[in-house]
Amino acid sequence: MATHKKTLRIGVDVGGTNTDGVILDPTRASEPGKGILASHKAPTTTDPGRGIADALAALFARAQPPVRPEQVASVTVGTTHFVNAVVERDPARLAHVAVLRLCGPFAKHATPCIDWPADMRNLVLGYWARLRGGLEVDGHLIADIDPVEIREQCAVIRDKGIRSIVVVGIFSPIDTVERQEERAAEIIQAEIPGCDVVLSKQVANLGFIERENAAILNASILAFARRTIRSFQEPVTAMGLKCPVFVTQNDGTILSGAMAAKLPIRTFSSGPTNSMRGAAFLAQGELSENIMVVDIGGTTTDVGLLLANGFPRQQAAYSDLAGVRMNFSCPDIKSIGLGGGSIVRYRDHMTVGPDSVGYKLTDEALIFGGKVLTATDCTAAADPSLDLGQKGLAAGALPEKGISQFKAIVTHKLEKIIDTMKTSPDDLPVLLVGGGAIIAPDQLKGASRVLKPKYAEVANAVGAAMARVSAVVDTVKSTESKTTQQLLDEICDDAIERTVDAGALRSTVKIVEKESFPLQYIEHKTRFIVRAAGDCDFSRVGLSNVHAEEQRADDRDNNMEDYEKSAKPTSDRETGAEKSKEEEEIDIVMYRPQVRNRVWYVSETDVEWIATGCYILGTGGGGSPYAHMVRLRQMIRDGAVVRIVSPDDLPDDAQVGCGGGAGSPTVGIEKLEGDAMLQAQEALYKACPGRRATHMISVEVGGGNGLQSMILGAGGPGGMDLPAVDGDWMGRAFPTKWQTTPVVFNERQPIWSPIAVTDGNGNTIVMPEAKSDMHVERIIRAALSQMGSAIAMADPPVTGAECRRWAVEHTLSQSWRIGRAVAKARKQNRVDNVAETILEECGPGAGRVLFKGKIVGVERSLRMGHVYGECIIEAADVAEDIEGGERPASAGGTQFEGIIKIPFKNENIAAIRCNGSKVGSETTELEGEVLGVTPDLISVIDAQNGEALGTPEYRYGLLVIVLGIAASDKWTTERGIEIGGPKGFGMDHLTYKPLGRFVKPKSVIDEFDTQE
Repeated sequence: MATHKKTLRIGVDVGGTNTDGVILDPTRASEPGKGILASHKAPTTTDPGRGIADALAALFARAQPPVRPEQVASVTVGTTHFVNAVVERDPARLAHVAVLRLCGPFAKHATPCIDWPADMRNLVLGYWARLRGGLEVDGHLIADIDPVEIREQCAVIRDKGIRSIVVVGIFSPIDTVERQEERAAEIIQAEIPGCDVVLSKQVANLGFIERENAAILNASILAFARRTIRSFQEPVTAMGLKCPVFVTQNDGTILSGAMAAKLPIRTFSSGPTNSMRGAAFLAQGELSENIMVVDIGGTTTDVGLLLANGFPRQQAAYSDLAGVRMNFSCPDIKSIGLGGGSIVRYRDHMTVGPDSVGYKLTDEALIFGGKVLTATDCTAAADPSLDLGQKGLAAGALPEKGISQFKAIVTHKLEKIIDTMKTSPDDLPVLLVGGGAIIAPDQLKGASRVLKPKYAEVANAVGAAMARVSAVVDTVKSTESKTTQQLLDEICDDAIERTVDAGALRSTVKIVEKESFPLQYIEHKTRFIVRAAGDCDFSRVGLSNVHAEEQRADDRDNNMEDYEKSAKPTSDRETGAEKSKEEEEIDIVMYRPQVRNRVWYVSETDVEWIATGCYILGTGGGGSPYAHMVRLRQMIRDGAVVRIVSPDDLPDDAQVGCGGGAGSPTVGIEKLEGDAMLQAQEALYKACPGRRATHMISVEVGGGNGLQSMILGAGGPGGMDLPAVDGDWMGRAFPTKWQTTPVVFNERQPIWSPIAVTDGNGNTIVMPEAKSDMHVERIIRAALSQMGSAIAMADPPVTGAECRRWAVEHTLSQSWRIGRAVAKARKQNRVDNVAETILEECGPGAGRVLFKGKIVGVERSLRMGHVYGECIIEAADVAEDIEGGERPASAGGTQFEGIIKIPFKNENIAAIRCNGSKVGSETTELEGEVLGVTPDLISVIDAQNGEALGTPEYRYGLLVIVLGIAASDKWTTERGIEIGGPKGFGMDHLTYKPLGRFVKPKSVIDEFDTQE
């Protein structure tokens, strides 16, 4: 007999094609039916409210035993509506946004939306301004906000008719005292009543550009989100349901309707997460470990790893949506073009997909009277027991051999994607869900069990119904008076309280994720990230009244039917009229850089390729070049002329200056550059008149500093109009200033004084004299911690003759060639052999692939300002799936075995084979063969896209390739090995042995020069 208590949950998933629904009784989850009282699947309607109303009516009509409205505790909706609005660039659903940066003198050159596609930028960004404000990483003020300044900007925004405003402050996610974003928002709302104000700290975490991007996207869809959430709630009320309406977010937990209307971006990746959590619920009682969930739809197969804590494994630091880079947490999902509607072609050989008939399956597949051979047809022909369509219509479409080939291809594709997602060679349970799961076999290599649970076709709705409540704390704390563990315990308690405040039942809340990252060059500072989750407490007073915000005057007339797609744009805003040269397709094979009369004139394409190469040459350090790349690219778009010359062409009396940054990568991604680099140069020249530079060279090519010679030397606003030299003082990245080739040559001491240092916020130090380069390093490091942990330096010029002797030559050319190799591999869908392509650019015998595998452990500690640690990598096949089954030998495969470790001190020091195994969080091993060691370059790249991984980005489960590249011959002298070899990193027990033969990088200028 049915109970009348509020125990039932309704889950609805509003997808782009179908709307699915379930009524679920969690108290009966252990029964064979998993407590599912009714299920429903129907095509999605333009007005999701109508589809939800239809789903609710169908669910109540079908429920057994019958269900009464007062039994329902919650309705939870998963939706793709918000992400689709962005992906489809729909001007009817995206509003203009104004951005106010609280940044003081910083974040001057990487302007809002600087890295967006032009049409998206035109569609969304309406206005922006830089204002006083921002914090240092230790909580001290860069500057306080100025209310008068904010009011002046509000007048401009009001005159432009913009109603959505983003406020983003430097280090705002850790601002619990000054509350700068909150105070600015109060002023804005008073000046522009009824406007939408989005605080960046409420949207995402540390990483200024990426957090700002996420906040802007969120602000652009707020009016549409409010109307959509109301369309979810209206049918619930109409059905007489007196319960809260929740919306699922990216990590598989819930948001109240009101919060989802404020932060719709948190729902962008909820669809795959709902499927994964729904699959786990359907298989509960049978599994208690990590689970691979394979969701096979009509067009694609999405695969994700559901961890034992009940949450999906998350992506690496950054995600991309519609060409917009964000640091928003999203599930790590891999997709392949395989589904029930995949088109099957069979002539000389068989192909399955990647194209598909999609939602037209029931019209176009053979078994439904259509004319297209699909994967569903082949499955029906292979299994006579299936009750599906008119199976006779598919008879004879394939010979017996063809059916066998079809099964083999589908099996291979699924086994390959499963293996790609695994984090160890051990077999894992595999759950098959989705409407296309019928095409999958009952056994798969790498799967300990293959399960197809009942109700798998509506797993996404089940996941929505059973979503939990969560909260995340991402903060920086001082470890001076408390241990890391004490602080971690306190932050865990805070995360639990935030989860309870969000609506969780306290007794069910648990910590599901916790990490700590010591910050480089910052004394006693550690970044903590903690996530807690628990079941929703439906007994809470007032929870049943959780609704979206009241309707706003500016969106009261919006009807969901107004959002029907139209193929006819009506304005430049809708078309993105500026489409422009910046997004023109580049023919990578035919592309030629502009080199005239021995001068290389750098283009946007060159900058992007050089940046990619710089990070790979950074050997894990140097910091991400991304923010510097977008700045330099924008300078070129604005008319700056960037020139590179060969060191071979330098006159003896040339004055080759140098400038670069030092500091914590965490600070670097948050406190973007102002004019500190130029200010340091001017301070140096004032202190040392008569030594003004005629050329610029980078201190290190590795990481962000690799672009500084071009940024400083650019002709036009913000530059010194000097040519950059195709070389640097390291040929890679090193953690200290005395690990540079001028110090190796030791022709005069000291090299690096006089020197000027500035923090870009009005504080400058000039050191006219120093006893040694080691003293320069030590004194700068001491100042660094008191100058915001990010400084710009100007080094004294050296002569052209000295530069020719000391510089590691042609490293910008080498970076360009490496970046081109990565771009080519991605363009041709051949990332599987990107490592080999990179090594080809380094010259024959100049390097080799040291290892391919998965990161299975990372340990970090802070000593003397540097982050020391070890990355543990276990052998695995990282090659991408190749159509048709067989993979070419060049793809590598599983020729690597065992485990290696990579010790690092900011940069990677060595790659060492472990004679042992990985057990839990401990590695039991004796050090074995040294595969490579500094000064040779040990670089770790992401096997899925060919991009470099910095040591702060090492994360459990990432598929990686370890490259070894021979160091320049300027490092392989006795003194060079002493300074840049293992002894220079305190690893005296290791002995340097070259991993290859150094080949001088081929100059772009020599190859492409044209004389005029």
